[in-house]
Amino acid sequence: MIKEAKIKLKGADPLLFLGSEDKNIKVIEKHFKSNITVRGDVLKIKGEEKEIEDIKKVVTQMLIELNKKGGLYEEDVKSIITYNEAGAFNDDDVDLDQVIVFTKSGYVKPRSEGQLRLYQSALKNDIVIVIGPAGTGKTYLAVALAVSALKNKEVNRIILTRPAVEAGEKLGFLPGDLREKIGPYLTPLYDALDEMMPSEKLRGLMDRRVIEIIPLAYMRGRTLNNAFVILDEAQNTSPMQVKMFLTRLGASSKAIIAGDITQIDLEPNQKSGLIGIQSILKGIEGIKFVYLDSKDIVRHKLVKDIINAYESLNGNDIEARNSE
Repeated sequence: MIKEAKIKLKGADPLLFLGSEDKNIKVIEKHFKSNITVRGDVLKIKGEEKEIEDIKKVVTQMLIELNKKGGLYEEDVKSIITYNEAGAFNDDDVDLDQVIVFTKSGYVKPRSEGQLRLYQSALKNDIVIVIGPAGTGKTYLAVALAVSALKNKEVNRIILTRPAVEAGEKLGFLPGDLREKIGPYLTPLYDALDEMMPSEKLRGLMDRRVIEIIPLAYMRGRTLNNAFVILDEAQNTSPMQVKMFLTRLGASSKAIIAGDITQIDLEPNQKSGLIGIQSILKGIEGIKFVYLDSKDIVRHKLVKDIINAYESLNGNDIEARNSE
């Protein structure tokens, strides 16, 4: 049965993907019977259903290879087709429409129902506030969405920020100047970016300030146009800090605020801005709240059990058991 399908190249440079004089696509056309046409960054395929699925697998691996090496050649495509015929690519659950971004080691896609809600909400809304426990992929997916938007030229830059709040430690006891003290707080953001693009390219983008990773305090007074802005660890912000962050957004910008309201490191007399905005911003068009839970945890399988064990206790129980 003849069908038609469209494949979006997900931020890849069409010229690099197609190859010199479209040689990469000609390799596919020579091997398969389907009719393939290219319009911008979209491939249109018309052919038998089984063959279309094989071409999708080949295209997926081509995109992975392109992001790994920064280039793609005829021999690469021939090898991918050979591996596919040998059954090497049996990841049948790969839906290219759900791939957020191709990385240097593969691709990022939602891995739970909650993560899928986050992905879909970010596509439809300019501001998404995601709340959930550790291990649910809040930061990682937010960074993937930002990198995808940058690659697709939907924004001109990425701004990643976190409040520098101690988790049981004091900044003053750490060595170095202020930037060196704050650096460790921003490490998770560097780690996520480092997994998604080659190190040299990442350094170049950061040197040109296309990508910035800064403490939240450095956001004051700025107006961010055409930017994808992420506030991580938002449970450790005050109500005024959240307001300050949100009012930085300029024209054609998007924002994700992520946090875990069960892990607040503020002083007992301080209110968390992440808790407050749930009632303040509720119902505003263009702002979407996404709640994740233990079912969305994608870290080590024991993390889910640990989260569930702690959720069964209240704060007083935890303190009492720690003092035993």
